[in-house]
Amino acid sequence: MKSNSLASARKKVVLVTGAARSGKSEWAETLATNSNKSVVYVATAMMYPDDREWQERIIKHQERRPKDWTIIAETKHLTNIINQAQSNCCVLVDSLGSWVANLLEMEADSWIETTEELLYCLSQTNSEIIFVAEETGWGVVPAYKSGRLFRDRLGHLSRQIGSMADKVYLITGGHALDLGVLGIPLPKIDNGAS
Repeated sequence: MKSNSLASARKKVVLVTGAARSGKSEWAETLATNSNKSVVYVATAMMYPDDREWQERIIKHQERRPKDWTIIAETKHLTNIINQAQSNCCVLVDSLGSWVANLLEMEADSWIETTEELLYCLSQTNSEIIFVAEETGWGVVPAYKSGRLFRDRLGHLSRQIGSMADKVYLITGGHALDLGVLGIPLPKIDNGAS
């Protein structure tokens, strides 16, 4: 009986990753809906009103979301949202890549401190947290330093979250693959300066 009550109070971290237009967000939204909890959707993307194509993408995401979800636009202070989440909530963060891009100007030491704070917060939360993360390192090495920094920081953070997550899904070819069933976890890594 005691272990059941501990299990029900325990947090649940889920990572949904995949390529562009693979269906990551739709799968994460399905998981959030199926959680049967009140959903807090955290939109991390910056708004670019002059970019019509970007605005169309945002509108598609907005139209898909249930009307009863709480929407929070938070481009930088993700840890604050997770720390304030109640145990009866499912927090859906879409997306980790946008959040990393928003903080790309941080010096290495500040970035490490920020990600350590996020990882600690995830280890302590009693809420369900679902992250959508882009896979960016499957192609050509970016020609520019900022592109390489973004790719490395996102890849490193996704790996860290994935190593602590209860579930990790890879979305590809119209399928959600449960990597906990199909994969073998790699050893955990420390928080490097990338």
